Amino acid sequence: MLARLKYFLPALVLVIAGTCLLTRSASAGPHWGADYFPNVPLVTQDGKTVHFYDDLLKGKLVAIDMIYTHCVDSCPLETARLAQVQKTLGDRVGKDIFFYSITLDPKRDTPEVLKAYAEKYHAGPGWLFLTGKREDIELLSRKLGLYSDPNASNRDGHTPTLLLGNEPAGLWMNNSALDDPAFLATTIGQFMDNYRTAPPMPTPSYAEAKALDLKTGPYLFNTRCAACHTIGHGTKIGPDLLGITNQRDHDWLARFIATPDKLLAQNDPIATQLFAKYQQVQMPNLRLDQQQTEAILNFIQQQSEAAEAKTLRQTGPTE
Repeated sequence: MLARLKYFLPALVLVIAGTCLLTRSASAGPHWGADYFPNVPLVTQDGKTVHFYDDLLKGKLVAIDMIYTHCVDSCPLETARLAQVQKTLGDRVGKDIFFYSITLDPKRDTPEVLKAYAEKYHAGPGWLFLTGKREDIELLSRKLGLYSDPNASNRDGHTPTLLLGNEPAGLWMNNSALDDPAFLATTIGQFMDNYRTAPPMPTPSYAEAKALDLKTGPYLFNTRCAACHTIGHGTKIGPDLLGITNQRDHDWLARFIATPDKLLAQNDPIATQLFAKYQQVQMPNLRLDQQQTEAILNFIQQQSEAAEAKTLRQTGPTE
């Protein structure tokens, strides 16, 4: 698991992944501070002007990503995953860990647009969505190691990366922002706690860990769909999918899972209705092939049938 992490000097030097953390003697002072990070002004989703280093970084433990609100692929899933992470971390976010999502498209993403976007994804206290001048944001992305070169084959135009930082200790680490939310929450909590004086979060025993199910259907649903949907546990960012395979046409469901952006662009009536009902949160195109799409649908059907059977056992058949 640790081999998946990359520890690095921001935008400068990559260090062997998962094998070490960068340290310096206390007498040498912080690795990076006001002399490294730009103190550029940014504006929050509430219209408040803040300065990047003085107000957002100095003395804090942070998680930072770059997004934009009209992104159709990685950003919706990225933001939904972070919303799950925030829920898992609870009131630590806003108290001793701070989330920052900085827009890559300040021309469109005004504070009002960012505020609406944050509300769609149920972002809680301690999570700021930030905009500013384009040149300042590009400077930040380069300094933070979050800059992505233009790539014609990447519709999003950026790589979904989550940067974790402990500014007082001068320690920084990046991780995929699309990773499993439980893994991200554990990584954030342990990374933060291991390098400060507060008592660390208790580490569960490996004996208590659930077995990792890599069967195609469960794995795909849990890694691609569960950030926004449940099967029988209520509405999240998107609808509850309990029984959906019996309620919707199979071919339509398969097309919607595989290419939701195309159906919406074609003004498909059901896709358009769902888009309006769920606060215009666009389902991302996850580049799933036919086999993967069918595996997800089969899993939803199996879980729905299991839930129905459980209900019948508990209540008895209805006349």
